[in-house]
Order: sequence, then structure tokens, then C-alpha cells
Amino acid sequence: MSQSYLRHLKSSKDLETTYEAVRAGFVALALEKNRRATPFTAEARDLKIKASQAAKPEDLVHIEGIKRALLTAAGVSDKAANHLQDSDKLEAILGLIKNFLEPAEANFVEELVFRFLLTRGDTLGGSMRNVGGFLAQCKLTRSIMAHLKNAGQSCEWLHSDNAIWLQMPEDDSDIELHLRGLAWTGKGRNRTLVYNVTVPFLGNNVDLCLFNCAPETLSRTTYKTASAYIALGELKGGIDPAGADEHWKTARTALNRIHVAFKKQKRHPKTFFIGAAIEATMAHEIWTMLRHRELSSAANLTESQQMASIAHWLCSL
Repeated sequence: MSQSYLRHLKSSKDLETTYEAVRAGFVALALEKNRRATPFTAEARDLKIKASQAAKPEDLVHIEGIKRALLTAAGVSDKAANHLQDSDKLEAILGLIKNFLEPAEANFVEELVFRFLLTRGDTLGGSMRNVGGFLAQCKLTRSIMAHLKNAGQSCEWLHSDNAIWLQMPEDDSDIELHLRGLAWTGKGRNRTLVYNVTVPFLGNNVDLCLFNCAPETLSRTTYKTASAYIALGELKGGIDPAGADEHWKTARTALNRIHVAFKKQKRHPKTFFIGAAIEATMAHEIWTMLRHRELSSAANLTESQQMASIAHWLCSL
């Protein structure tokens, strides 16, 4: 089992990300950005239609259903708006009208929509900073689900919004978009995989943790119990080669902390690394760690065969 990575890796070269994979990764990010931008463009169209009822900028404050959009155009984010008094909100809107919409004269509606989209663009940019990790999680989830389904094993999934474990439905389309964990039973053993876990005795967040328990018994006590951990892994979905080395340094530091913390607990769970952008020097270092058994397994996120293999490995632990 400790040499299971040899099923999909023959040398460090196999871990390196190809140019074609980088190109495909950037295209995937662009498509995801467009998907996430769709609600914002719909809101902008709705704002334009409603704002067009105003004969002059000051009339905007009397139009029903656009107050929140006016605040957004004034540069106030949804999060910031929740902390403002009504008087503060009105002041921000009046400042928008006086300083930007009135000078635009007859084009004040277009100016309003442009400024609305400017703030929404900042919101989108913030969400996109984490999109690589999100897409990586989705891809790994799909690989694991595919393995379990082909093996005829039923599983449960943890809803990311309400933290409730549910039976996997027959139609599981897009379920990975709302999933934070998976649980299954194999060979009489219960296994629960959870993303983004803060390990108490480690004091840091770990991207993936596989537990030796059923989901209904997973609790804060489980997180504090070193013997409950079967495997821990780092997942880096950023595809930009320019940031690859920095992502690996972060992951390597996290993996080292895991080894030290569990050694103090006299436990030795499996550790693994999955990355989208893996350069030659990184690949060589990862391969060396595998050969020295400092890592139990590793895979390139852009290689389907490697992802299928590591999913099989995780489900067999």
C-alpha cells in the first residue's frame, strides 16, 4: 500500500504539468469566471431598466427596489452595508448622485450601471482568488464519486451550506459545487473525508482529512483524536506556473507540520499532495519525498489517470 503511487507514477517527470494542461486550466478559470459573473450582469440589466424611470439623478432615491444597487454603485459592498445605519447609507447614495451621476448629465443611468459593475467586479475578483482551490476540490470529489459509483458503493455527502449529511441522490449533477465532505463504507470499514479541517493539536487548517469513522459519529472530539485520522493531504488548484513554487512551499510546510504534530501524538497517518501546477524542480522534490516515504502519495490534478488512481487509493485506505 505504501508504494501505491507507483501505479500512476514512474518518475518525477510524470508529475510535471504539461503546457496543454496549463492552457486548459486557464480556459477553465475563464469559463468559471463567466459563470460567476452571470448574476451580476443580470442585476445590472435590472438596475438599468428600473433606473431609466428617473428623469434626473435625484429621482433615483424614490424608485422602489434599487436601494441596494445604489449602495453598490456608491462603492459600498454587501458586507459593509450590513454594518451601516440607514442615515449612513443615504449619505453614501447622495454622495454618488452629487459627485458622479449629476456631472454625467443625460448619461447618468449609464454612469450608474458602470459604477455598479465596478464594485461587483471587485466582489468577483475576490471570489476568483479562491476559484482554483474550489475547482480542484470539485475535480477530486468527482474522481472519488466516480470510483465509488463504479465499485457499487453508496456514499453520503456533506452539504457545505447547512452542514447536514445526506444520502447521495441518483442524479448527482453539480453536487460537487455544494459539497464539503464524502463518507462511504468499504470492507466493513467506515470512512469520512472532509475538506478544510482545522486540526486542534496542529493549530492549522488542512485541505483534506480522511477519518476512521462514520459521518454520524464525526464530532469535535474526533478532530481532537489523533488515532481517528487515516490520511491528511494538501490540495493546490492554482494553474499559473508563476505561482507554482509558492503553492508548493506552502503545502510542504503544512505537510511537515502534520508529521511533527502527529509524531508527538505517536501516530503516523498517510500524507499526500495533489497539485495542478507542478514544475520540474517541484516534481523532483515531491518524487524524492515519495521515495523516502516522507509522502504516501501524490498526483497531478490535470492528469485524469493519476486522479483516478489516487481516488482509488484513498477509498481503499
